This record gives sequence, C-alpha cells and structure tokens, in this order.
Amino acid sequence: MRQKVIFDTDPGLDDAVALLFLLGASDRLDLLGVTCVAGNVGVGATSRNARIVCEWAGRPDVPVYAGAAAPLCASVATAEEVHGEGGMAGAPMHTPAMPLQPLHAAQFIVDTVREQAPGSVTLCAVGPLTNLALALSLAPDIAPRIGRIVVMGGAYFEGGNITPSAEFNFYADPHAAARVLHAGVPVTVLPLDATHKACTAASRVARVAALPNVCGPLAARLMTSFERHDVQKYGQDGAPLHDPCAVAWLLAPALFGGREVNVEIETASALTRGHSSVDWWHSTGRAPNATWITEVDADAMFALMAAAIGRLP
Repeated sequence: MRQKVIFDTDPGLDDAVALLFLLGASDRLDLLGVTCVAGNVGVGATSRNARIVCEWAGRPDVPVYAGAAAPLCASVATAEEVHGEGGMAGAPMHTPAMPLQPLHAAQFIVDTVREQAPGSVTLCAVGPLTNLALALSLAPDIAPRIGRIVVMGGAYFEGGNITPSAEFNFYADPHAAARVLHAGVPVTVLPLDATHKACTAASRVARVAALPNVCGPLAARLMTSFERHDVQKYGQDGAPLHDPCAVAWLLAPALFGGREVNVEIETASALTRGHSSVDWWHSTGRAPNATWITEVDADAMFALMAAAIGRLP
C-alpha cells in the first residue's frame, strides 16, 4: 500500500528537486496534495513554482493549494539571495496551466486528515511550518489522526544557516515550529546536522543530469543553481541538498540515523530566534518529542533520488 502524503513546501530550488523526487516515487508515495507557504519567496511565487514543477513531471492532476503569506507572529524572512527573486533561479519558467485550488492550504490539511483513515496521512514539510501550525490550531482534533510529521528544519550541532544558531525554516516561523513540535504527533526532524552530509558532489549531480528524460537534467540544473551560493559560503564540494532528505526519509528511513530527543524552539530572543535547543544527552528530564536525525548515507540517498526522477517524463 502506498504511503499517503501531503507535501508542504516553499519552492525554492531544493524544494523543487524534492517535489520531483516525490513525484517520481509515485509507486510508493500517494501524493494527496501540495500545500504552499511563504518562505524562500512569497506564497504567490511558491504556489506558482509548485505547479510548474508538477507540470514538468506530467502531473497536472496533483492539487496545489496556497497557504500562509506570513509567519504566525514573527517578522517576514525570505531567501531570494539563495533561490533568486522568483524562487527558482536558472530554471526554465512558464505560466502554469493547472489551476491553483481555491481552498486555503491549512483547511485542505484539516479536511484531508479528517477524511482519511486515522494514522494514514504523513505530513512532509520542507518550508516554514506555518500551514501545519494553522491547521493544528484550527482543528486540534486532527493531531491524533496524523500518522507522522516529517520536517526539514532546525540545526544544532552544525550551527545555523540564517543566524549563527538558527536554520532558515525554523527562523522564518519559530512559533509555528514550536506549535508543531508540541502537537503530540510523532515528528521526524531532518536538520542541517543531517542535510549538510548530503551534498551535491559533481558525480552525484552528473548521475541525475545524465538521466535520459527531461526532468533529470532539469533537476540537475536546479541543484547546480542552488549550490553556487553554498559552495562559496561553506567552501566544500557541493552544496547541502536539504529538502530531498525529507522525501528520502519517507522512502528509506534506514538510510538515516538519529535519536529520540526533546526539542524546544526559541521564540522570545531576537539574538537566537528559531534556535533549536536539542536535549541530545537527556539532561533536562523533558520527554522526547521528536526523532532528530544526524546521519545519512548520502550516496544511497542520491541513488534513490536519481532512480525516482528517472521515472518522470
């Protein structure tokens, strides 16, 4: 039986690669819908970009919903310097023919979780967690019906990528991240501690670029555009490919390693906004509320992604 997934995203270059990865794994992942949030760029652009990617993949049947245009409480943060003004710098853009669904993304999440069998829906979120927090606040009854929430976000051992201690998604809406982590739902977090070990080395990108379809070279182009910023910043061989790690975890959690920990998100301090306080050594006595991933078999992950994207047009 295919795993039922709602994909919450803010495309974004690596988000677009992650969505292609997910669409290519349709034999195992049943994508119920794509919900878009403001993050890397505004929600108008992210919801357009998600539809463009679905059309690249020959999947105009996938419903796409626009959601939150701003974080719950914090000031707006975006990342055009990484992803470009429209969110997918270097990608061939077009006006999508498929419509944007009229329902708000948070309401779609609520309705879908209520309609599906308890525990059958996984929420996979690779942007700020505003839509998920809104859905949980709108309908607290859905929390025990969600099978798991898989999040790309946060940082602890690796340090931050937007401030010295905060990862962008949790920084962009720290109150939403805190709400999701305290919802009582099983949560797996793919932080920078793991994603910085899954880099776009030349051989890995070349494998995707060589795929004999349209979407393979497109995905490689997205990865190449994305890595320009991070290669310069981190001075390493390739850039961390963050969001596809969450999709890979859905398909092959055995490729990853981590532990059950308590995670708290800083919401009050301007200096450490969005910081993930990870109780790795269980020193606080607080109950674990997340599986915090720190290890990944990057070669196997990129091979899994290439195989999935290779099934697309």
